[in-house]
Order: sequence, then structure tokens, then C-alpha cells
Amino acid sequence: MSVPLLSVTRRTRRTPFTDRVNASSVKAYTVYNHMLLPTVFGSVEDDYHHLKRNVQVWDVSCERQIEIRGPDAGRLIQMLTPRDLGSMTMGQCLYTPMVDETGGMLNDPVTLKLAEDRYWVSVADSDLLFWIKGLAYGLRLEIDVDEPDVSPLAIQGPKADDLVARVFGEEVRDIRFFRYAMLPFEGRHLVVARSGYSKQGGFEIYVDGSDLGEPLWDALFAAGEDLDVRPGCPNLIERIEARLLSYGNDMTRENTPHECGLGRFCQTQQAIGCVGRDALLRVAVEGPVRQIRSLSINGDALTPCSGIWPVFGGGKRVGRVTSSAWSPDFNTNVAIGMIRMTHWDDGTTVEVETPDGMRNATVHEESYI
Repeated sequence: MSVPLLSVTRRTRRTPFTDRVNASSVKAYTVYNHMLLPTVFGSVEDDYHHLKRNVQVWDVSCERQIEIRGPDAGRLIQMLTPRDLGSMTMGQCLYTPMVDETGGMLNDPVTLKLAEDRYWVSVADSDLLFWIKGLAYGLRLEIDVDEPDVSPLAIQGPKADDLVARVFGEEVRDIRFFRYAMLPFEGRHLVVARSGYSKQGGFEIYVDGSDLGEPLWDALFAAGEDLDVRPGCPNLIERIEARLLSYGNDMTRENTPHECGLGRFCQTQQAIGCVGRDALLRVAVEGPVRQIRSLSINGDALTPCSGIWPVFGGGKRVGRVTSSAWSPDFNTNVAIGMIRMTHWDDGTTVEVETPDGMRNATVHEESYI
């Protein structure tokens, strides 16, 4: 059976790194925030092993920035999230679940504080920009909201510190987790944050100006030749092992942060002004009746989940698997799913309805890595 091709038009935006990515023999793209996001270079498994052992450069320009700037910027940022941002300082970048008036998840971005009146919101795949603009306009807030020409480039893997230090200097080693520094490159200062969509460690460089994209890409590859630096992308297997959630796949607006296991990022009582605060406080009285868990699915390797696989316990449907992949390191099918409280305890046995038939599976309270 032939594989359908993606027709790329102006509606599918290129990135400052697209020419370099294409020249690196990328094998597949997806569309994320209306932009191209690479998904495979060698193979998903080959990319996985290399990520865990070496260092990769990822074009994640699709993590678009929403800039909120002006006297009311701090007020608007707090309206978006149940995480208390009252003590957030410049130099911090915080994971911030963002919700609507019902407490449903709209996005799970990283928010950077650049100044007392200026923030960047680095968004997952949704049109959050329009929600933020609507709030700003409807409440007549004194702010500007737009999408600047900023394109993140991620450096991920155990050798990331060595590579980034060669380009930006040794001080990158002192950047703490979810902190950033402004470091020089070709006469400009770029945000270099210790963060990224893997558990292998690394940085995200916020390339402020498309003209710097290819020079930075080339500098990193020239500096990392002896480190076996390669182009890469968020890896399906590694992110499932680490239970790194994918907005739109593992969670949607139908889910609250607490259902997504993100309660530690919510200080709802203190988050005065959050538009979903009252709804979340009501839900918190009883707690969630379902929550995201990791699962291991027995048997041979399955085709990765591209939809929803029902989960059953005692003959009744008790959840769904939304992401899965075969893990070479753990020698099992690893998965992420939303499971009802009756079956979410660690070690509980359930059944998953896969395209290859029913499979036994085990629920895990913690991620694999």
C-alpha cells in the first residue's frame, strides 16, 4: 500500500532551518502549529539510540512564541494558568498548564519571563494565540500580543553541554534546569535555556531572527563533529518512556491538569485571576476520577498507536491508550493512557484492544525514565 504524501503549501510554514533539515536526509515531517516538524531521520529506533548516547540538533521552530508585552503582561499571564507566577523572576522558564474557564487544558507551554512587562509563551500544538488575544482585547488590557520571529533550536543528549559550550562558552554549564541566560552569537544575544522535550538533558536556543538560523545550525555541526552530532527530532519512543505528554494526543481541552498528572504545577488557590480557577477549585474537592498513567503492553512489537486503543478491566472499559511504541531498552511495548481510578494503581493488570487483538498490560504509576 502506498503512503500518502504531505502537500506543502504556504499554509504549512517552513522554518529558518528547513533547508538544512532537508539536506540532512530527513525522512518524514508532521505539521505542528502550521509548521513543518521533522519526525524521523535514520529510523525512529536508530534516532532513539543515538539520542541516548550522543547529541542531536532539533528544529523545533514549531514551538511558536507568543509575546505578551506591556503594563498588564503579568496580569494576563496569571489569567492563563493555575500555576502561581507571583514569584517568577527574570531568567526563569516555567512549565505552565494553561486552561479555559472550565478548567480544561488549552495548552502546556513553557513560559519565559524576559522583563517585568515582557513574556514569551512557547506553545504546544494549538492556536493559543487567539485565546490570548481575545482575553487581552475583551478586557481592554494595556498590552501587545503577537508572534515574534523567534525559532527554537533544541540541543538534546548526554553530550549537549559539551556542544553548546563550544559555541556559546563555558558559562552554559552553570545554567540550572528551567533557567536561561542571554548569551552572544554573531553580535546578538540569544536566550539559551536548559530545557527540552526529552529526558536526556540539553538546551533550547531561542533564535531571535530567522537570518541567524543557518549560521547557528552550521556552527553547531562544525563544533560537534567529534561528538557525533546529528540532526534529530522529538523521539516517540523516548518521550513515551519518560511520559512526556503530547497536547492533542494524550490530553485535550476535555481534560483538567489534575487528570493529566500535572497537579504539581498548579497552585490554584494562590493563582488569583486564573480564568479557570473557580472550576478547578470545585473539581479539586473530589479529585480526578481518571488520570494519565504509563503502561507496558505484553507481546511482540505493536504498530505505534495513531488513534485511541480502548483499555478494559473486568470486562468494562476503564480507559484508553493514546501513545505507544516498542522500547528496545525495556524490551516491551510502552504506552501512555488515561485510566480510571479503579484501575490506576501501580501494578494493576488491564487489557488493551490493539489492532493486533486484545493484549494484557500493566499500569505503572511512574514513568520508565
